[in-house]
Amino acid sequence: MRKRQMKLISMGVKGRAAVAVVFILLLLGSLWLHGNLESPWESCMKSYNQNDKVVFHRNGSIESDTLELCPGQTFQISLLYAHLRAAPVGTDDVLLEPYLSSWEELIKFLVAMGPLVGAISNEIETKTSIIRELAKQEAERMRTNGQSGLRAEGVNPDTQAHMVVSSMDPDTLGAYDSVQSMISAELSRGLVDFQEQTDSGCRTLLRLHRALLWLQLFLRKLGQGPEPASGRLRSPSDLCREAYQQTLARHHGWWVRQMADIAFIALPERTFFYRLICVQNQEEATVILKKVVYAIDVMYNRTQRALEEHSMLDLP
Repeated sequence: MRKRQMKLISMGVKGRAAVAVVFILLLLGSLWLHGNLESPWESCMKSYNQNDKVVFHRNGSIESDTLELCPGQTFQISLLYAHLRAAPVGTDDVLLEPYLSSWEELIKFLVAMGPLVGAISNEIETKTSIIRELAKQEAERMRTNGQSGLRAEGVNPDTQAHMVVSSMDPDTLGAYDSVQSMISAELSRGLVDFQEQTDSGCRTLLRLHRALLWLQLFLRKLGQGPEPASGRLRSPSDLCREAYQQTLARHHGWWVRQMADIAFIALPERTFFYRLICVQNQEEATVILKKVVYAIDVMYNRTQRALEEHSMLDLP
């Protein structure tokens, strides 16, 4: 009888532990991008080549400026790099389609890092979906308005769709084609609230923008060589935690910071990341990651300037 009671108690403890882990996963994912300093618990088109290729020499140098697909993996650093390079447009703008496509690859990167960090990807995916849905609604609205105007002019219905497409100026960006055009459109339509939380594209972009800085810094640190003092490479766990503390932590409350700290403990070792980005050693990883980090840097800085210009870096 006593053994049975002990078994039930043991099962109860394990059950509570499992519930606690699930709770942490869900809470960390949902709060990751929502936190801010005041209230951390509030909810917070050009074509490009996706078949780029990189060739490594034995000394780690690069023969071309492109990356090859890594067989058997969901995350492809070659696609991430291609999307990042396609995002900048004009002198200081960012196309939203390759920007969001870059995030789709980064989401796969997060998922590959394990369930605790991967839980964050669900919230990020929700953010990218919000902007994609806004772009879809805008396209439908433009199509409807264009077709209504053509019908009013008595244009043959069989030629309406062709005329709507062919009349578009390829150099003219729509409301949700780029960062700058989205900001201008949402401001002019009164969709951006500087006092209350909304699901505007600008506020959503800001949350993605903050998370991008964290990942950029982590990848930068991961690409660095051994510590001068010890001559050893630091663990990805320490690097990811440090990158988080220097970026996203300032927007999160105490509970979220503690859960993030737990999540980073479970990160895999460097050899896992070598396989993930399709390299053999740290020397090759440094070459690849420098290129990716620079591409992120260009996209991030353009977005930063656009948000800062319109005082959107602290949207609630």
